[in-house]
Amino acid sequence: MQTVKMVITGAVAAGKTEFIKAISEIDVVSTERKATDETSLIKKETTVAMDFGRIAIADDLVLHLFGTPGQKRFDFMWEILSEGMLGLIVLIDSTRPDTFRETIRIIEFFTGYRKTPFIVACNKQDLENAWSPEDIRYSLRLSSDVKVIPCVSKDRDSVKKVLLELLYTILADAEED
Repeated sequence: MQTVKMVITGAVAAGKTEFIKAISEIDVVSTERKATDETSLIKKETTVAMDFGRIAIADDLVLHLFGTPGQKRFDFMWEILSEGMLGLIVLIDSTRPDTFRETIRIIEFFTGYRKTPFIVACNKQDLENAWSPEDIRYSLRLSSDVKVIPCVSKDRDSVKKVLLELLYTILADAEED
């Protein structure tokens, strides 16, 4: 049995916890606590350490999903959670361009810390005011070789597509090495 550690990161309220809950075969281990700062204006609870979920993709392949906290004050967890990761999903709220600058900072942290295959999943694509993945690519200044794909983090099939895209990216990256 092979396990693949994937980290799901993004700004506050990008949908990381919902993403993991939508696909996990186990009850998600969550460290959500009542939000007491400016985050409380966006949502009632926030992740303070991590979320953890698990899904078997095949008889011999299991994905371990680790969600990071989105608040800057908990970003010390990013380095801890990224130990041993084989792939990274950067989740972005497509309806909140005010979080795009923070998303750039998050991408720079993770790609600067460790060379890891990553994709950007544009969450909330089911909402009318969502930016398109191509507009988000342009806003984040991402090269054309980074996959930027649509997502709805509450939809199991959508989450599954994102995870499979990351797996394909990991495999392609491994073949290049």
